Amino acid sequence: MAQILSGLDISAEMRAEMKEEVARLKMSHSLTPGLAVVLVGDDPASTSYIKGKRKACESIGLHSVEHNLDTTQPESDLLSLIQNLNEDPALHGILVQLPLPDGFNEQRALNLISPDKDVDGLHPINLGKLVRGEPGFLPCTPHGVQQLLKRSGFEVEGKHVVIVGRSTLVGRPLANILSQKSEAANATVTICHTGTRDLAFHTRQADILIVVAGRPNTVTADMVAENAVVIDIGVNRISDPSKKAGYRLVGDVDFDAVSQKASAITPVPGGVGPMTITMLLYNTIWSAKKANGLA
Repeated sequence: MAQILSGLDISAEMRAEMKEEVARLKMSHSLTPGLAVVLVGDDPASTSYIKGKRKACESIGLHSVEHNLDTTQPESDLLSLIQNLNEDPALHGILVQLPLPDGFNEQRALNLISPDKDVDGLHPINLGKLVRGEPGFLPCTPHGVQQLLKRSGFEVEGKHVVIVGRSTLVGRPLANILSQKSEAANATVTICHTGTRDLAFHTRQADILIVVAGRPNTVTADMVAENAVVIDIGVNRISDPSKKAGYRLVGDVDFDAVSQKASAITPVPGGVGPMTITMLLYNTIWSAKKANGLA
């Protein structure tokens, strides 16, 4: 049976460290890192994510503000709000909750966020810095995967990492992070996607297999090498009448079967998910320090 890699445990460890750091910044520099979260509409999943981020900020002492816009408001209201947040010195990070409703241009909104407050790491300037190996904000989920591997004691250097998924949010930035010549990286990385022929041939070559395909059971046990480390980033709702909500969450990997073959695996939920919010907090603290000459 595979070792279960708990993002909940590692997140708790990191947040305890960050809570001490925030307290030190307040005491020594009268500095409280601040995060602004912008939500357009009332999508239940997005609302739930925002609530989780608010609680996470409170738990480590971050200052956080929320701005809720109605879907009937013009896009210009969102763009004006982002510009005002860019100019607010008390706020060191800006997060626009995605996806945005129809009628709002996500790329236009994300590109307007100041690169110095882009704690999601999705601005073209920060993505460009990542590709060049320059210091900048790393996208939260890919950075969370790296920290999960590092703090679980898994060596990445020299390993063959296979990533199933090529999104700008996760797959491609993760490939860049893990292939950098740096700590907890320096791997040989293969990216697979929907156009990959004989996907199983590639996934069986992986020392570390990372799956972010957006579909349940994309990876089954026959597609995984013995003793591989498997990181499942997918989150999918499937019907389950036995649950009060009528559904349950599963990843992109056949967990029950693959966990009998892999040496380690992340659960869904409780694996990569908690790491994403934790790295958002990490980026906000780093942004505050950088803005005040402390990083």
